[in-house]
Amino acid sequence: MKQAKPSAQKQDKGPQRSGPAKETGRPTSGKLRIGDHWNAISIIALSQSNPLKAVAEFVENSIDAHAQHITIIRGREKGNSYLRIIDDGDGLPTNADGIPDFKYVATHICDSIKRQLKSQGATGLQGEFGIGLLSFWTVGEQLSLVSTGTDQKSYEMRMRKGDPNYRVTRRRRLVADQGTQLTVSPLLPGIRHFTGEKLQWYLASELRDRIRNSNVEIRILDRQARAEYVVQPQAFSGRHLDKLKSPGTPLGEVYVELYVDEPQPDHAVGLYRSGTRILEDLADLDEFRQSPWTSGYLQGVIDAPFLNVTPGTRQGVIQDEAFATFREALVPLASRLEEIIAELQQAKEEEVNRDTLKSIQRAFREAVLALPEEEYDWFEVYGVNGTASKRTGRPGAALNASPADDALVEQAEPQQKAFFEHAGPLHSVRISPTASIVAVRQERNLRAVARDRSRRVVEDDLSFDWNIISGGGALDHYDRECVTYTASGEPELVQLSVTVRQGTTECTAEGIVTVTDSLLPERPRSNHDRGLPDYTFENAPGALWRSRYDTDQNLIVINSGHRDFVYATRQKSLKLRYVCRLYSKELVIHNFPGYSSEQLLERMIELSLYTEENLR
Repeated sequence: MKQAKPSAQKQDKGPQRSGPAKETGRPTSGKLRIGDHWNAISIIALSQSNPLKAVAEFVENSIDAHAQHITIIRGREKGNSYLRIIDDGDGLPTNADGIPDFKYVATHICDSIKRQLKSQGATGLQGEFGIGLLSFWTVGEQLSLVSTGTDQKSYEMRMRKGDPNYRVTRRRRLVADQGTQLTVSPLLPGIRHFTGEKLQWYLASELRDRIRNSNVEIRILDRQARAEYVVQPQAFSGRHLDKLKSPGTPLGEVYVELYVDEPQPDHAVGLYRSGTRILEDLADLDEFRQSPWTSGYLQGVIDAPFLNVTPGTRQGVIQDEAFATFREALVPLASRLEEIIAELQQAKEEEVNRDTLKSIQRAFREAVLALPEEEYDWFEVYGVNGTASKRTGRPGAALNASPADDALVEQAEPQQKAFFEHAGPLHSVRISPTASIVAVRQERNLRAVARDRSRRVVEDDLSFDWNIISGGGALDHYDRECVTYTASGEPELVQLSVTVRQGTTECTAEGIVTVTDSLLPERPRSNHDRGLPDYTFENAPGALWRSRYDTDQNLIVINSGHRDFVYATRQKSLKLRYVCRLYSKELVIHNFPGYSSEQLLERMIELSLYTEENLR
């Protein structure tokens, strides 16, 4: 085998800039270089995947040039659709000859003028990569950029998609325009559906704070749709959390503008940098994919000007030291937001419980109207002014009620009604009681209760027409509000009806009387005739009791830890019916003492039937 020459090792003088590593195992080093410049430019130009974002970057260039008026025109010219942006800003920087420096723009990709201005202390500028104009590749085929030189003459630069060349020409105009005019035409087939309204919505959210802080006026003329729009900064719904403390960091302060509202799937907190949106939803970042950011309660803006955004798309964050600082700064804010949401949920739960109680009590009052008074006289019902009173069956008795609780009771001492307490036109009628039991040859007082649309009792200008639809017996009158029915001598089911008229309005209701020859049990008197109780929750998981009645406080205690309650809370309507049935159970047990289990179940079914009919 041939031996290597000794001088070979001496010739190895250290790392080389290029070429493979030598057999000695020593590493090589060097500098990265672009092998194909045009291929790199093409990749950069196509890195912007969102055409709307590209248009937003064009508008930002105008804002950075101190424009006060920006006009976006969507139109069609010579068969080609176009998008044009005109501003009154400073225009392009000029070269030594006073001509807009298009050459610098075209030959210094990835070396933005704004980067230099920022290094000199300029603030409020967006963009630092020098690739904003190249994003026109995702919008249309050709870019035209017109600006004015110091000689007050207009110059135009043209670039075409997929073409490495650019061309600058002078445009002949009688009067040179201030600012710049950018036109992209023809638009790509996939984005010809760009509408002025869609563009308005996008810019309003994407550049929300930039528009507010610069006071720029942005108008959109959609000539194809024959419509005009003004871009107003996005407004959020809900309650503004104005007492939140903005987090401070060594790199700068994080601006926070948050609103809390009813949870919705589309509610999100946007992440911004110096007024420009980076992410539509902060929770898109893995580090923030948790409550409170995913709760749906929050919407608004978090702006961190020191964050570094991804080049090209500018729709993401580089997760460097600046991002780590930002993440740590939001930890105390997140804790405070969790507390606010917990308070809101508690308040909402209390409101739901109040609404549930109101619904149940209203439904029970409706049931009282439908059921025999002497059997369910343990309901204490209050009139408009809070005076306790009972339903009466006396002919000619008046019932006063408020829209809120629909008491359906007669005032012990009638008072002057407020305007909103006066009933409107007739809307409905029902017979009270709707269902009752009477012994053979005995009497039952019945009443027609007429109401307006708000369920207030109507008393004026009414005429009544009672009829026995089927069965025997007799009515003492047929044309009064209150009548007395006398049962026949045979057991039967009697159907009655009443028709009430007020002018041209007519309403009809039906009722049922069960005539029986059985001995009707007398209800034992209860010591708990205190009316409808309130309810509260007690979390007792593992306990078998569903509810109990606290007689001292007239309060029904519901076990919120019971498996049936947990099951019922899946739906609002199911929970309402469950609580209503617990109400029925407790009220029947405590107001029918001495009844057998079978009789109690019969009463509970009866009460539940007429109560649940009116739940809403």
